[in-house]
Amino acid sequence: MLTTDDYVYFAVRALEGMAGIVRDLGDDLANTRPNLPGANTPYALLVHCLGVVEYWAGHLVRGRPSERDREAEFDASGAVDVLLQRTEEAIGRLAGDVAAASPSSPLAFQPAASAQGPDRPLTQGAALQHVYEELAQHHGQMELMRDVILAERAGLLVGRS
Repeated sequence: MLTTDDYVYFAVRALEGMAGIVRDLGDDLANTRPNLPGANTPYALLVHCLGVVEYWAGHLVRGRPSERDREAEFDASGAVDVLLQRTEEAIGRLAGDVAAASPSSPLAFQPAASAQGPDRPLTQGAALQHVYEELAQHHGQMELMRDVILAERAGLLVGRS
């Protein structure tokens, strides 16, 4: 069975992987949308992932108040250094939230309909699994976004008309 330390290790790997991509791209490219329909910026995608962590682990599992604006996460932009600091703080909170969770216990709150999570009742453990699901998929998405942004910048991809 997965231990708390194992869970945190893999969740943090995904968060640190995304943070590394944003750091390496820098302020300009991290705030650039690839020329793909409906694409987000790497910066906004990491902001979204921090929102996922805080809402699902912090609010639903641990019971902290939440004023999350999920839609605004996808429009976020700003300085990479500030976002990297927020990421480090979120990692620390996540480790504490996971350590204090009771995997088979019910959630502190039920997810809002706008949360777009699993469509069945969840335990704390299932909500934390959803956090990891989101982090893993968005880390892979961000790796592809980075590759497209860098290829576009190098003139290797022709934009759509």
